[in-house]
Amino acid sequence: MSEAVTIHQIYISSGHDFKGRFEKGRLNNGVVRVDTVECVAGRGLVGDRYFDFKEDFKGQVSLISMEAIGAMEKDLDLSVEDVSSFRRNVLVSGVDLNALVGVDFKIGGVVLRGVEQCKPCFWMDEAIGEGACAALEGRGGLRCRILESGVLEVGETEIVALG
Repeated sequence: MSEAVTIHQIYISSGHDFKGRFEKGRLNNGVVRVDTVECVAGRGLVGDRYFDFKEDFKGQVSLISMEAIGAMEKDLDLSVEDVSSFRRNVLVSGVDLNALVGVDFKIGGVVLRGVEQCKPCFWMDEAIGEGACAALEGRGGLRCRILESGVLEVGETEIVALG
């Protein structure tokens, strides 16, 4: 499989907003939009909260698709003003992310392994809008491990399934 995809936006954040915050309120750690990001095998994205988070962490980088966001917006009759609210690292279009669970693939200059779907949490209702958590079920994105270091950058690229 080889498909043309677009990386629209890349985000990193030095701190968690929601993790471990049940009934405590969000932390409002800033999200930084970048044009390129260094992806380090087995460690994560340089500058991101999950860099060196724990050994063999399955969410070293997370992706979400424009198509999934569009479907959620349509279902809820709302418009997402700031896609960084999803707290995913990479916003893409042109690929079915769910089809990449269990697949090693190259996107841009980086080799990733699709580990599992990102499961939306109740915080999405606060960050995005009422009903967002349920509307994102099955389309909340993809959590990946970084297998080979490289750089991701905004723009047109290819995604190639390996093996």
